[in-house]
Amino acid sequence: MRAVVTVTGKDNKGIIAKVSAFLSEKGANIEDISQTILGEYFAMIMIVDISGVNEELAALAKECAELGRSIGMSIYLQHEDIFNAMHSV
Repeated sequence: MRAVVTVTGKDNKGIIAKVSAFLSEKGANIEDISQTILGEYFAMIMIVDISGVNEELAALAKECAELGRSIGMSIYLQHEDIFNAMHSV
């Protein structure tokens, strides 16, 4: 099962390291990642395999949001199918 993780906010040191370490600790594997800095803003999107995660998707999404708040970012995790459905015409 795969999920899409989006991270946005003001750029700061260590964002990728903190998010990737958190996901790794949970048993997720990053399959693809794209990030950019737009002026002073940071934006990242990741495709992650969450087959190895031992908790419900909703709980993991809540923990991602909490991590985001703790580092001053917005972090959203959603099932890949939901993400695709929301972004199709």
